[in-house]
This record gives sequence, C-alpha cells and structure tokens, in this order.
Amino acid sequence: MKTPKWFLRKGLIALILLPLSVFYLWVSRAVFRLRARKPLKSRRKIICVGNILAGGVGKTPIVRQIAEFLDAPVVMRGYKKSQKTGGVGDEAMMLSRYGLNVHTGSRYSNIILLNKQDSNTPIVMDDGFQNPSIKKDVSIIVVDESFGFGNGFLLPAGPKREKLNAISRADAVIIIRADKSKKTDLKIPENIPVFYAESATISPYDDDVRIVAFAGIGYPEKFFRRLKNVVKKISFADHYQYTDADIKRLLGLATKYNAKLLTTEKDWVRLPNDVRDEIKYAKLEMKIEKKFFAWLKESLDGNI
Repeated sequence: MKTPKWFLRKGLIALILLPLSVFYLWVSRAVFRLRARKPLKSRRKIICVGNILAGGVGKTPIVRQIAEFLDAPVVMRGYKKSQKTGGVGDEAMMLSRYGLNVHTGSRYSNIILLNKQDSNTPIVMDDGFQNPSIKKDVSIIVVDESFGFGNGFLLPAGPKREKLNAISRADAVIIIRADKSKKTDLKIPENIPVFYAESATISPYDDDVRIVAFAGIGYPEKFFRRLKNVVKKISFADHYQYTDADIKRLLGLATKYNAKLLTTEKDWVRLPNDVRDEIKYAKLEMKIEKKFFAWLKESLDGNI
C-alpha cells in the first residue's frame, strides 16, 4: 500500500486512529514476549539492521555496505516476491545484483542452515529488530533525518512500529543525513553511539533533460525531490508490481511530456525485462562514515 499521508503529520485522521494504536501496542508487546521465550542463538555472529518505522528509510543500501565490508551473507524475508524479481523480492534482487549472497524466506531457518556451513563470517540480518526470536550480537537502527519518526504515533495512527524507548535495545544508530531545510530533531539516548551516512541520487540524465519520475517505495517524495527537471511525478504503493497497463500509461506520459522515464533501482528490478532498456533508474549511493566500521569491528571482538 501507499504510505498514508497522515504518517507525517498529526492531523485529524491520525488522531481518530489513536485508539487503534493503543490496541496495536498491546498486541505487539504480547507477541514480542511470546517470541522472546526461546531465542535462537547463532554460532555465527548476527548483525541486525532494522528500524523503528514501517516503510522504507533507506535501509537496504546500509545493509549492502555492511555485508560488503564483512563479506557476509544476508538473510531477509524477500518481501513481495514475483517472477520479475526472480522469486526473491525486489530488495533481495537489488542486493544480489551487487554480488552479495542473499537468502530469502524464514530468517530463522536460513540462519540455522548458514550455521552448518564451515564459516565463521558474521551474518547480516535485514530487518527483524522487533523480532526477539533470534538473538542478535549487534543491533543497528537506521533513521532518515529528513522525516525522523514521522508524526510520532504508533501504527496505524503513525509510522512507528514501537515506542521510541525501544531504541535503548540498539547498539548503534545510523542517521542518513538530510538537506539542512529537511532536518528533524532526533532524540537519541546519549548512551547509544550515533553514526552518519550521506546519500546521493545519481541520475543517468543531464539536468536539462525532462523527466517523468515514478516510484513504488515507502516515501516516494524523498526520491522525487532529489531529481532535476521533473515534469510529472507518479507514486505507486510500496513494492508495487507493475502491469502491462501501467507500463503503457508511463510510456504514454513520457511521450506526452517529451520526457524520459526515470525510477528507483528498487522499482526497476520489478519492471518487465523488455522495457528495462527503455526505462532507466537513478542510482542511490550511500556512504557511511569510516568510524562506524571501526566501531563495528570492535563490537564483533575483531572476529572479522
């Protein structure tokens, strides 16, 4: 589904939904306690990269950098699998395109299988911060500075999966920096190490080329505002599976506006193969500050 507009502001709809947020909190706490009874202890160290919000915050490029640094396999759900993404999900397909060893499906089962391999390399777990059924050696939360924690409410009144005091369970927070005009005041506990990442969206087109931009990600406006000369913006639901009718419409818009079609890499891997040469994607480059990796090595006791 598309990210609800009320997730970013304390409007009437968010206030009406607040009672449901209380119910969500009770249920999620009960599920958390139930899953925490017998957590899986992995022989290989587990690095969990998660977040507090529902929806994309730029976590996948962070996962990629950590996995590349450690030469580690990645376990993830592989959300919204389809034939267009090789049956593994768009984020998994993106990571595998960079040569990473990605395992989708049950993270619990995949960790058990990876523990049977003759390797001591750590395992990077994409998401799962709210799931205590797997014991983590290092837990990292990713936060986007441009919208922080949204309107501050829990699901469904807001984007938060749990209360902010849950950050105390994390070993570190990585904040993706925003433009000065978009910065949000983030209240991270003083005892939690904070590291920063810089992101850049690299378009394959020159700035004077007219662009029809489309995206099916958690927060598409974050993508749109980084592009130049956009004459038309189209938002789809997160992990949206594009149909032939959608492609026909998009191509028609490009013709109408005398523009080029441009999307995210996450969307591009969900497009039919026969249009991937015609529709290009803007590459998202993420750079985590070097001292994070020094901290990570120390946290893993040098067993890298």
